[in-house]
Amino acid sequence: MRNSGDVCHIAIGCRTLDQAYDFYVLGLGCKLARRYPDRITLDFFGDQLVCHLCQESDLVAIPAFYPRHFGVTFGERSAFENLIRLIEIRNLPFFQGPCTRFEGTAEEHLTMALLDPANNVLEFKHYIDPRMMY
Repeated sequence: MRNSGDVCHIAIGCRTLDQAYDFYVLGLGCKLARRYPDRITLDFFGDQLVCHLCQESDLVAIPAFYPRHFGVTFGERSAFENLIRLIEIRNLPFFQGPCTRFEGTAEEHLTMALLDPANNVLEFKHYIDPRMMY
């Protein structure tokens, strides 16, 4: 079982390290942990995200929300709303703007999605009922 000292490791492709750095560090405010000639490792909201250089043919040509995306489910609504403000201030384009899904049900949640420069879809959300996070 995961404890508070563990982190989730996510590895994705990127077109260039500079594009990935600009989006994740300068845009979303992630912390750069390490940089190598073929990848960067980031602190992605407390988890480890590694952006690996890939050939264009290995990247998603046409982005789609399903079946593949990743992101963060925030426990606090204020953290979700603060990220919206940061995205707007830094003028990052939404793939799917902030909205409410499953309104009026136990699964009701706020959600939004971004597209990074390599067509990776990132979803950020907050459940109204915290018991629904899992």
